[in-house]
Amino acid sequence: MRRGLGVFMAACVLAASPAALAHDVSSDTSRITASAADLSLAYNTQTDLSFRRGLQIRLAWTGDYAGPFSGMIEARTLRAIRDFQARLGMNADGVISEAMLQTLVELSDKAQGDLGVAMVDDAATGGRLPVPLKLVSDRGPTEVGHLWRSGDQSVELETVRIADTGQTLAGLYATLSEPTAQRSVRDAEKAEDWFTVSGTEQGRRYFMRFAASGSDLRGFSMSYTPAREAEVAPFVAVASQLFEPFAGDPGSPLVADAKPNPFSSMLARRRTASEGEARYAMAGPGDGTAGANLFELPRERRYGGAALEPAQGVAPQPGTPAFDMAGSGFVVAKGWLLTNAHVVRGCKAVEVGSDMAATDIRMDDDNDLALVHVESSLGEPLAISAAKPRLGEDILALGFPLRSILADSLNVTRGNVSSLLGLMNDPRYLQISAPVQPGNSGGPLVDLAGRVVGVVTAKLDAVAVADATGDIPQSINFAIRPDAVAAFLHANDIAFRTADPKAPLESVPDATARVKDAVYPVVCTD
Repeated sequence: MRRGLGVFMAACVLAASPAALAHDVSSDTSRITASAADLSLAYNTQTDLSFRRGLQIRLAWTGDYAGPFSGMIEARTLRAIRDFQARLGMNADGVISEAMLQTLVELSDKAQGDLGVAMVDDAATGGRLPVPLKLVSDRGPTEVGHLWRSGDQSVELETVRIADTGQTLAGLYATLSEPTAQRSVRDAEKAEDWFTVSGTEQGRRYFMRFAASGSDLRGFSMSYTPAREAEVAPFVAVASQLFEPFAGDPGSPLVADAKPNPFSSMLARRRTASEGEARYAMAGPGDGTAGANLFELPRERRYGGAALEPAQGVAPQPGTPAFDMAGSGFVVAKGWLLTNAHVVRGCKAVEVGSDMAATDIRMDDDNDLALVHVESSLGEPLAISAAKPRLGEDILALGFPLRSILADSLNVTRGNVSSLLGLMNDPRYLQISAPVQPGNSGGPLVDLAGRVVGVVTAKLDAVAVADATGDIPQSINFAIRPDAVAAFLHANDIAFRTADPKAPLESVPDATARVKDAVYPVVCTD
């Protein structure tokens, strides 16, 4: 602090002035205002910026301040100083004494120490944020970022990244700031490139902060039970301001290689590969000729017999689940739903809808398909097409994407069948243009007659391809073909319905209404 003693002396002079000694708030508002202005001027001109920022951070840790750590001492910060003083039985005049400063340091240090707060670089999203490591433990990567959770599940902290999906900051804010039947909104604030939303959902407090850089949206959310509010609320106030959403680049799932002869390069790499069998994909200008780039997809690692493609740069933690936390599924027979294997792989418990526990799970890892059985009553089974769709055919993707931050109702997107083959001409997959997000995995792909023509399973990482080719791929997503689905159902003796090939095509709303009651969220609950 610059001229620290001078600050205290100046503050004492201000405190002894007639304006500062005014006690009748109702009769002399002008004097109180002048005193606050004089105090602000003294702090802002006679102390270092780092001291003022530190003061705001420490007041946030004690639960007295919630606002930007700008280092500008204004009415909100002065009120926090006075609140701190009054709470501890000091003279609430806004003047910082040696005793007050020492107490503030001790209490704020204790608040941080009790939570074990450390700044963490999240390689999954590229963000940097404080994490209360004594309160929550690392639960590993999710479909949209990274998750930390307390042992009793009373506190959850999750990072989120949404990129190149067409979603905008304004659109996301409009969705999250709108209350629903299950979620109230207490506060919502939006600036040009960030927003915050807080409230209550199903009896738990929540807070979210998102920021944008172009089409790249990054944020974090925290939810906790009311019993945890005293210790968590100050942390949220600090984390909101210390969060650096664009501190780094998220790790890329594709490793680009632009050798003159991609296929020769691929063979050379396979000869020198030391662990497992590498998988590759090609990306180029679209004509399959010059400028093709080779991509090596991440090697699979094995944890407890379950295949997991590790998050970019995130070292798997002990107990990290080898699965996605949530996805979608649809009814294919009485009591049976179909989803992706990667949605339920490794789950100790699976829940369908809001309260239907799975009693049996059957998986085909090679084709990324899984059957989930529940005892409860479900909607009418959807009919599986016996034939693959036609190239260019209109299709709908249904599911429950990004349920942790978006509305939890069914989401429907429209597109076309772009290719009848997947990456590297894989005959098990279709390429589709319908936009899909994390959480769409396992949802049905239907035509306008309501026939299931695929199961949504993956999307191409646009950022990784852009880094390698200089061009951002648009709407490249994938679904498992209906013949692979039928083979899996036959192998498990599931008596599914075969779609009528002559069924008439309908409008998008009518086709959606025909199938929507058979689509459910599928969630890993343990």
